[in-house]
Amino acid sequence: MSLENIVQRGWEAVGAGDFDTLVADYEEDMVFIMPGQTDLLKGRSAFRSALDGLGEILPPGFEITGLRQLEGNSEVVSILEWKSEKVAASQLSVLFKFKGDKIYEERWFIDTEQWKAAF
Repeated sequence: MSLENIVQRGWEAVGAGDFDTLVADYEEDMVFIMPGQTDLLKGRSAFRSALDGLGEILPPGFEITGLRQLEGNSEVVSILEWKSEKVAASQLSVLFKFKGDKIYEERWFIDTEQWKAAF
């Protein structure tokens, strides 16, 4: 399975609320770096616990309206088009770094001021 397909499977799992399937594709010692680049989660269990509160860490009415992937050497970038109650349309990107077929780092790149204003 290509790395791009692994990431796509993850986005589909998020959409279905199937977080156990999602975290199965992550290394045990993975790192998740959230918008602002100063908030991070270390370890798959911390990441899995945070997913239970996903509605609280995304802006109200958050919806992905478009998604495309770019695969490189041991990494995939997802480019998401999104909207929320306070943001009519925007984009963000997410970098997934892999060791073999497991994600060891997920890093979100977003306009942090716009993201904060979306809450």
